[in-house]
Amino acid sequence: MSDLTPAGWAAAASCWVGLVPAGLRWLRVAQREHYLPGAVDRFAFRWWLGVRTNLALVVLAGVAAGVAWKYALVACVSAAVGILGPIGLAPRGRTSPLAWTRRSRSLAAVWFVLEAGLVVVGFAVGRPVFVSAIAVLLAAPAVDLACLVMAPIEDRLASSYVTTAGTRLRSVSPRIVGITGSYGKTSTKNYVAHLLAGSLRVVASPASFNNRAGLARAVNENLVEGTEVFVAEMGTYGAGEIAELCSWCPPEIAVITAIGPVHLERFGSEEAILRAKSEITVPAEVVVLNVDDERLLAFAGELEGRATPPRVLRCSVASPAGSVRLVARSDGFDVIIDGSARGRAILPPGAQPTNVACALGVATQFGVPTETLLGRLADLPTVSHRLAVGSAPSGVVVIDDTFNSNPAGARAALEVLASVGAEGRRVLVTPGMVELGSRQALENRAFAQRSIGVATDLIVVGRTNRRALREGRGPHACVCLRTREEAVHWVRQNLHPGDAVLYENDLPDHYP
Repeated sequence: MSDLTPAGWAAAASCWVGLVPAGLRWLRVAQREHYLPGAVDRFAFRWWLGVRTNLALVVLAGVAAGVAWKYALVACVSAAVGILGPIGLAPRGRTSPLAWTRRSRSLAAVWFVLEAGLVVVGFAVGRPVFVSAIAVLLAAPAVDLACLVMAPIEDRLASSYVTTAGTRLRSVSPRIVGITGSYGKTSTKNYVAHLLAGSLRVVASPASFNNRAGLARAVNENLVEGTEVFVAEMGTYGAGEIAELCSWCPPEIAVITAIGPVHLERFGSEEAILRAKSEITVPAEVVVLNVDDERLLAFAGELEGRATPPRVLRCSVASPAGSVRLVARSDGFDVIIDGSARGRAILPPGAQPTNVACALGVATQFGVPTETLLGRLADLPTVSHRLAVGSAPSGVVVIDDTFNSNPAGARAALEVLASVGAEGRRVLVTPGMVELGSRQALENRAFAQRSIGVATDLIVVGRTNRRALREGRGPHACVCLRTREEAVHWVRQNLHPGDAVLYENDLPDHYP
């Protein structure tokens, strides 16, 4: 084994040391991307190929690994790249450190076995240093492969919790409201729970516990005897996932809030998104739809054409055909239900009227008097970091919309920025929108173009959407910074009383 000289052992050891930070980086990405197979490789391509410095480093590491076939000590270069790069993606993480949960520990163990197996092969063929250098380069694909290996195992491990949750639901027997949509799910869920809570015993799934494991946990930990209504948020990354949720948590009332290009890179088309979301309607007796969304307006007719159609409630701000409508007035909203005006409503700042209309549509199915529901609209709960308007100690108006990342929400946020009455500068701070597939550059370019008439300055955070945002902004004021912290520092140094800033979306630091 020609590699096994003192220099060879030193080079191999350096590669094994380099595997540690490399593995930690990509394990962290896997966790942030919900352990979806393929996600780590997508981010690896973005980091290595999308930044010139990192591209030079990975090419250098590849060349060094090849040269290490003959000159073992050169493998130390590949090890150094594994330790240092990609530059900008830290092993520990600035905003999203790796949490050592049972699942992440299991994934790390499988990853280690895969990498160790590769090194063993290197010893078997007599080139352990060369293969160790290759192992450093393959750290991200190895994590992705580990995700693929663990997926069926994790699914099986979750099955017992799902079975328990299904049994619990059947035992307590609440009426179930299921809510899905490309966006607006969490807000609508909170609105429904608020409107009903004063009249019925309601439990809502917490935070964004909207996948199989999260929803089962919500049921097992929160559903108590005597619960009359369970409000379940249901999310999906692909076809069949909501159908599986509905198999053990079947909604009597199903809500679809909107269909948009969120997660488009996973679904491929908005038609596919609608098909996946519409799985929630199969067991439902009542379906509540936001018909201001053209796709959902068409889907309402499709539902009513089924052999055994559910009752369809069309909820709207704009459509006169809505079963539940909120019509904007200068001093609030007229609430119209089944064609009859029921009263005037005042909504709290940041509340999205279409989501409120959907929540009202749900609430009307539980026999709560309409006047009681209208009285509860003024103090609807807000979702943290979603169009929250406040004032900094400096006197600058701050609009926090950092938990929002879709084109419709971004347009609404610009409208709020335009309406705050700032006498001075209006600044938009954003990394742009992600997971929009082939439309990502187009949507971010259009967003920046719309900002021209509203924001005096655009602060672009990070590299992910920098090019599209700068193109959309054209010759108008635009500053590019690396991190959100740098953007906040810029705002504090440059804005004064009478100015306003909108923080639109915030990407975790595993994005370039």
